[in-house]
Amino acid sequence: MTTDLLSTAEELHARVRHGRRAVVMTMGALHEGHATLIRSAREIAGPDGEVVVTVFVNPLQFGAGEDLDRYPRTLDADLELAGRAGADAVFAPSVDEVYPGGEPQVRVCAGPMGERLEGAARPGHFDGMLTVVAKLLHLTRPDVALFGQKDAQQLALIRRMVRDLNFGVGIVAVPTVREEDGLALSSRNRYLSPDERRTALALSRALFAGRDRHAAQEALRARAREVPSTQARAEALSAIGESRAAADAHAVATAAPGGPAAVRAAVRQVLDEAARLDPPLRLDYLALVDPADFTEIGDDFTGEAVLAVAARVGSTRLIDNIPLTFGAAS
Repeated sequence: MTTDLLSTAEELHARVRHGRRAVVMTMGALHEGHATLIRSAREIAGPDGEVVVTVFVNPLQFGAGEDLDRYPRTLDADLELAGRAGADAVFAPSVDEVYPGGEPQVRVCAGPMGERLEGAARPGHFDGMLTVVAKLLHLTRPDVALFGQKDAQQLALIRRMVRDLNFGVGIVAVPTVREEDGLALSSRNRYLSPDERRTALALSRALFAGRDRHAAQEALRARAREVPSTQARAEALSAIGESRAAADAHAVATAAPGGPAAVRAAVRQVLDEAARLDPPLRLDYLALVDPADFTEIGDDFTGEAVLAVAARVGSTRLIDNIPLTFGAAS
């Protein structure tokens, strides 16, 4: 299909719209993760709708010493990938087009939620991100916008902004896309040397270790709920050959504390080992949070949670996360 390259809002607004418009916002350097977002947008928009991909390296969300100048610009390749994935148009405005007259005096504030985790590591980052997302939503006027689960805190803040400020747009999350070795796809992966990449794999290994520990706990609790908790009933089950169920019930009753604490411990073990590698993994944070506000969950928490890590390998900072569900909600 032919994918149009647009550089001004006037060009975008002049397009005749049919059906739903789905927008995928990017900073360029597109990879398979972005392609997955675009393909999902194509499915949502349908054959009669329109998919618009934005490519804009937003200076507001880069802090002092971060890699704004180093960030890759590959517009020709981006246009080709977007077209193959099903985009109708790529909107690649200049900084002057998005911020006429210079940096905006009025910006969106991410609030307390934007000061945690990534916000603490990168002060002001989320204010800049929300400001440009708000502007691009107004400029592109979509019915729905799609964002990757990999940037979980960003996704949560965009959802909160859209809800709190009454934006008339649907926000769709698309699961994280991973390379064959488990590393979450990121434009920054290209900065890793072979040795650094081997160390970076500890991020996904750690998350998977936490996920597996969580799954084992939830399976054990589910099995225990299937049998009565009385000693007499457990003995009767054992006598008729259901010793495994009885043993599981006993294990749940006598096991060391599990839940979120056990998940964190499983992740920490892998990360501590990676800190001793050459080159080492330098952890920024390990968090198990409520996606509604990105505060740490307690051991009695039930419902959806996000297990997130951020670390540096060499000069490259990487983030990753997976969703988990605790307790009755699972």
